[in-house]
Amino acid sequence: MGAAVSASTVSAFLYGCKTRPDLNYKPIFFNEDQALLISEAAEIILPKTDTPGAKEVGVPNFIDMFVKDCLKEEDQKAFLDGLHDFDQNAIKSFGNRFIEGTPEEQLDYLKKTHDQAVNAAKADPKLPRPFILKLKELTMLGFFVSEPGATKVLQYVAVPGAYHGCIPLAEAGNGKAWA
Repeated sequence: MGAAVSASTVSAFLYGCKTRPDLNYKPIFFNEDQALLISEAAEIILPKTDTPGAKEVGVPNFIDMFVKDCLKEEDQKAFLDGLHDFDQNAIKSFGNRFIEGTPEEQLDYLKKTHDQAVNAAKADPKLPRPFILKLKELTMLGFFVSEPGATKVLQYVAVPGAYHGCIPLAEAGNGKAWA
């Protein structure tokens, strides 16, 4: 009996302590696992540095709403199919679903998938856009339309002042692109 209790206790410690990432919004189009995958992938694409990360500015929520409200039904299906394939390929790559991998496994897998997609897109631009590149585009879009993305990374002036057409480029924005 002691062995049975010990085995179950050890099992609970081994499998019960896996950290599952938190989801900081309630998904409306994706299920919770899909939303977690998108959240973690978006945070890898745009991590928190001296500016907020993708999760902190609400990029996963933006992607959720964008896919639901802005994509046609067949494009939604293609996105979900790409998301599913991305997760299944993670299992083949490192033995776990993407959200269950270690941060190093997730980063390596995402980078490898991204690089393969970029090379495939360069080789044949007529191929449909790979899922990882769509996710990256939506992540970047969501970030740069957020207030922190537009004001802390890009230069933003709600009501710009006078027009100065003939000034050196270095003086026109302090090194930042315009939002």
